[in-house]
Amino acid sequence: MSLIDKLLESGDRMKRYQYYGRHELEKTNKKRLRIDRIVIVFVMVIIFILSVSKIVKSVDGRIQSVKESLNSGELSQDYQIEYIPDTNLSIAVIGDIMCHNTQYMDANNGSGYDFSYVFDDIKDKIESADLAIGNLETTFAGSKVGYSSYPTFNTPEHLATDLKELGIDVLSTVNNHCLDKGYTGIEGTINELDEAGIIHTGTYTSEESANEITYTEVNGMKIAVLAYTYGTNGIPIPKGKDYCVNLINKDKIVADLNKAKEGNPDLIIAIMHWGIEYQKSPNSEQQELADLLFKNGADIILGSHPHVLQKMEKREVILEDGTKKDGFVVYSLGNFVSGQYQAGTRQSIILHINLTKSGKNNSISIDNVDYTPIYTFKGSHYRILDMEKTIDNYNNGDTTYGSGTINTLKTELEQVRNRMGDRIE
Repeated sequence: MSLIDKLLESGDRMKRYQYYGRHELEKTNKKRLRIDRIVIVFVMVIIFILSVSKIVKSVDGRIQSVKESLNSGELSQDYQIEYIPDTNLSIAVIGDIMCHNTQYMDANNGSGYDFSYVFDDIKDKIESADLAIGNLETTFAGSKVGYSSYPTFNTPEHLATDLKELGIDVLSTVNNHCLDKGYTGIEGTINELDEAGIIHTGTYTSEESANEITYTEVNGMKIAVLAYTYGTNGIPIPKGKDYCVNLINKDKIVADLNKAKEGNPDLIIAIMHWGIEYQKSPNSEQQELADLLFKNGADIILGSHPHVLQKMEKREVILEDGTKKDGFVVYSLGNFVSGQYQAGTRQSIILHINLTKSGKNNSISIDNVDYTPIYTFKGSHYRILDMEKTIDNYNNGDTTYGSGTINTLKTELEQVRNRMGDRIE
């Protein structure tokens, strides 16, 4: 092989070495790049796993904290649901439900007793409310005892059914006439109300029931209802049955209010049979008792007994811990229905109280208080008239009631407005 041929062969080998060297270097670089990518992905996966683990631990810790708060009953505000809608409640309140002999004789239809027609004109004002409350100032001792009027009342039992159909939900049974037919009268009254499906409070047939607070729940609101009377017209409470009548006693009232609060009600209503008959203003005892009731937890106070209307007022109540709340008292609602004829005893009101329970903090606010002026009319039959509506109907050509009756209603209406004032906001 010539020298030239050798040189050419040597040059070819160098080219081949250069070619294969570059090729191997590229393969090596690609391999390193793949390794680098794998390492980067691996590191990112590790970082992700660590982050997720940290989040899970944090969430677990928050969940455990919420569980512990729920078990303790002290849920931190940080974990409370941000929005719970407010709840509204409308209450209708009526005064003394009495039944004189003229009333039950009027309700006798030959085959029994039916009082429902008496309420036709104002029924919508009561049944439309979420909760309707009244004071039953008579007894249901049964026909065998004999139906009777003043001074010791015993009324046909069908009145209980008619009151339920009217829309009454809760009745106070404690007043100066609750023992008119003795302990038997208390038992009969409670039995009839139970059968009619009306909640009652103030008189009892056992010590156990007397020691229990009466609660009712409406629109998700838990409501405690307490009731007391100044006396029983001198009729002694049966021996060994002191529990059967709730008499006004400051120590007992405070104890009952404390017991009621243990049940965590949203609202406490106290029905008070107090004051002086036919007196148109509350006396000092009524006002002192109202202060005591508010101070110890009552939210709404409903007065009865005078048989005539007495004023109402909304208060800002400051409790011992410095917190403030709304309070409302009406000192007397007069007679819802009766056979009485003394001045002021046939005019009355249906009270309308509208409240709101805050979804944010469960506080109760009294939004407004209004009323419907009513009048017990006795023509061919007893009727409870919506005074404003009856006058308006007459002005629009309705001659159901004559000018004399309309003039009476106008006079009575003016007296009611002067006594009770304007709507309370």
